[in-house]
Amino acid sequence: MATTQECLGALEKLSDNLANADGDVRGAAALDRSLSCHVTDLDTTFAGRLQDGRIVVTQTLAGPPREKADIRLAMTGDDLVAMVDGDLHFAKAWASGRVRLEAGFRDLLRLRSLL
Repeated sequence: MATTQECLGALEKLSDNLANADGDVRGAAALDRSLSCHVTDLDTTFAGRLQDGRIVVTQTLAGPPREKADIRLAMTGDDLVAMVDGDLHFAKAWASGRVRLEAGFRDLLRLRSLL
């Protein structure tokens, strides 16, 4: 089972990947939205923002998200680490229910190039 620190490191690596992307991925990551990632097996939520092509984690909270973020993710820590490392494809994990993504319709359309 991935630790809280490993999950935070995965989010930092994802942030770096988004910041260094170009084309459609860079455009999709350029949103300015609140973001939460609930790591279900750790019952920990990382809350922050997706802004300027980066993920900025501002809080690590025990339990599920306290506020409804614009973009909400939920998954196990192992799945988060595996996705960022390229061992698990987001679309397959999402389609099988291993990852939950909730966002407004417009945000989902913009985010689809990240998937």
